[in-house]
Amino acid sequence: MMSKIVVVGSGVMGRGIAYVSAVGGYEVVLNDIKEEALNSAKKEIESIFAKGVSRGKITGEQSAAAQANLSYATDLKQVVADADLVIEAVPEIASIKKDIFETIDQYAPGHCRFASNTSTMSPTEIGSYTNRPEKTIAMHFFNPVHKMPLIEIIRGLETNDDTVAFIEGVAGKMGKETVVVNEFPGFVTSRMSALVGNEAFYMLQEGLGTPEDIDKAIKLGLNYPMGPFELVDLVGLDARLNNLRYLHEKLGEKYRPAPLLEQYVKAGRLGRKSGKGVYDYTKKSEEAPVK
Repeated sequence: MMSKIVVVGSGVMGRGIAYVSAVGGYEVVLNDIKEEALNSAKKEIESIFAKGVSRGKITGEQSAAAQANLSYATDLKQVVADADLVIEAVPEIASIKKDIFETIDQYAPGHCRFASNTSTMSPTEIGSYTNRPEKTIAMHFFNPVHKMPLIEIIRGLETNDDTVAFIEGVAGKMGKETVVVNEFPGFVTSRMSALVGNEAFYMLQEGLGTPEDIDKAIKLGLNYPMGPFELVDLVGLDARLNNLRYLHEKLGEKYRPAPLLEQYVKAGRLGRKSGKGVYDYTKKSEEAPVK
């Protein structure tokens, strides 16, 4: 019986995944190599619980039960020893993922399944880092995890049907809708989002319009819930650049990163997490970004 989830990586995505896993009724351990990162994640998760209760999204009893099932740890080898599912949510860097999956493959029990929250990378390649590729899959969550309803499930070449069904069941308990797709670089959503976001940067560097006007045009003209610059500031310009470089390598010229995006990243303008991206969040509230 599925009961324990270990989430590896306590960044924006990892802490969100830990939250929805706990709300879904699972015993959850959020793992990170840095204690200060876990402390930061704990504060944010507690804030999400408090807001959820105040807005009637969950009851006080549900919040208390979920938080009682959620713990934080730095020792990956120890916490995966009795895990039923490990969800990796670290940066899109193959060497980091390889180290993590080799470690969890060695220390997790034989029945444990592995998932990566990758938005572009190959679950087949990730599965090759383990001795259980048939139990390895990609679970692509969306930011913010507690609000976005979809999980994109991507099966690798050797992922078996039992693992797909298992992950669909877990996602359902988290309150999520799912789509199951076969592996191809960028999957469905990342390919489309990367194209739109990258084209917006080309428009900006060409002087076509201001970030505010480009975002407004996309939202009102194409009925997107967020403009491409609002979205990239939320997900991180560095993360978007990494994705584009990977897609450019795998799929060709149409994914070549805009020079302006590369320039912003070099300048440390990474989005909300750094205080400044396309918009500046240090001058006004995050709800009212300024250029």
